[in-house]
Amino acid sequence: MSSLLWYNMSEGGTHTQCGRMPYDQWLIMKIGKLPESVLKRCVLKKVNSVRPEVILGAAIGEDCGAVKLEEGEVMVMSTDPITGTVKDVGTLAVKITANDIACSGAEIIGIMVTILLPDKTLEEELEEIMSDIYDACHALNIQVIGGHTEVTKVVNSPLVSVTGVGKVQENKLLKASRIEPGMDIVMTKAIALEGTSIMAKEKEEELLSHFPKTMIDKAKSFDDEILIVKEAELTRDLAVSFHDVTEGGIFGALWEIAEASGVGLDISLKKINIRQETVEICEYFGVNPYKLISSGCLLIAGSDGDEIVDTLIANGIEAVKIGKATDSNDRRLLNGEEVRFLETPQKDELYKVIGGRD
Repeated sequence: MSSLLWYNMSEGGTHTQCGRMPYDQWLIMKIGKLPESVLKRCVLKKVNSVRPEVILGAAIGEDCGAVKLEEGEVMVMSTDPITGTVKDVGTLAVKITANDIACSGAEIIGIMVTILLPDKTLEEELEEIMSDIYDACHALNIQVIGGHTEVTKVVNSPLVSVTGVGKVQENKLLKASRIEPGMDIVMTKAIALEGTSIMAKEKEEELLSHFPKTMIDKAKSFDDEILIVKEAELTRDLAVSFHDVTEGGIFGALWEIAEASGVGLDISLKKINIRQETVEICEYFGVNPYKLISSGCLLIAGSDGDEIVDTLIANGIEAVKIGKATDSNDRRLLNGEEVRFLETPQKDELYKVIGGRD
C-alpha cells in the first residue's frame, strides 16, 4: 500500500494519533506518497488479519497479496468503485463487493482497496474511511489483503474501489446463465432500499419540510439492509442463480437474468415488495422505484420457490415468489389484466435526484 505527502495546518504542531487533534492541527494531505508513519496509523492500523487463506497480506513494501486455496476450490473476484458523494463510502464499498461475491455462491475471503483522494484532503477523512472499511470487514470476517492509497488531481471527491476475493467449490459455483423455463423467481426484502436511503440522506433537509422526521429516519436506515450475504448463504443449495438488484432497479435486474439465460419471464407486478417510505419519497421526486438502485434486494432462481421462500422467512428475511421463467422470448410484467413488457436496462432513476452521481 502506498499514499500521500502531508503537512500540518498549524506550524510546529504534532500528531500522535489520527483523528485525535484539534481542528486547527489536522493534517492536510497533498499529492504524492504518504510518509510511512501516516500510512501505518491511518491505513495499516485498520487492516485486520483474520483469514488463514491469506498467506501474504497488506504490509509496508508488499505490492501483492496471496491467497491459498484447497483442492477443488476456485477463486471468485469482483470489483466496484464507490464515489465519495455517497455518505459512509467505506462501508458501502465493502458491502457492495461482498454482495457481488455472494451472488456467485462463494464465501468472501478478503478485499483489495484502492482509495483516491483529492488534493489537500484532511488526514482525518482518510482515517474515517479506513475505520468504516475495518468495521465492515470485521463484521463479515473478511480481511483487507492489500491495496493502494493516493492523493491525486484526477478526482474532486474521494473514490473507493474495492476488489473482492472469494472461494467456492467448483461444482457449487452459481451463474446467472443457469435459469431454465419453469423455474421460480424469488425476491428478498424490498426494492429501492439503497436508492431510498441515499435520497433520504442527501436530500434530508428538503424532505423534512414535507414529511415527518420519523419517516425520513426510517428511510435513511434502509442502508442497514443492503447486505445479501446471509440470504445467499441460506439458499445457495436451493438456487441455480443469484442476482443482486443494483443500478437500473428491479426492472433492469429482471431483464439481465432473462438475457443471461435466454429465457422469458412472467412477473407479477403486484407481488414485488415496495415499502411505503420508498413510495412517498419516489413520488415526491418523480422517480420510478422499479428503476431505482436496489442493493439489499436479491433475485433467486430455483426449481422450488416455495422452499426458498420458507427457508428465508424462517430465518427472519422477507421473501416472496414473484414469477417464473418461461420458454418464450417475452419478458412480461403482469398487473391484473394488464400486460407490459420489460425493456433493456435504463439509466438509474437516482441520477435524476443526486446529480453528483452522474
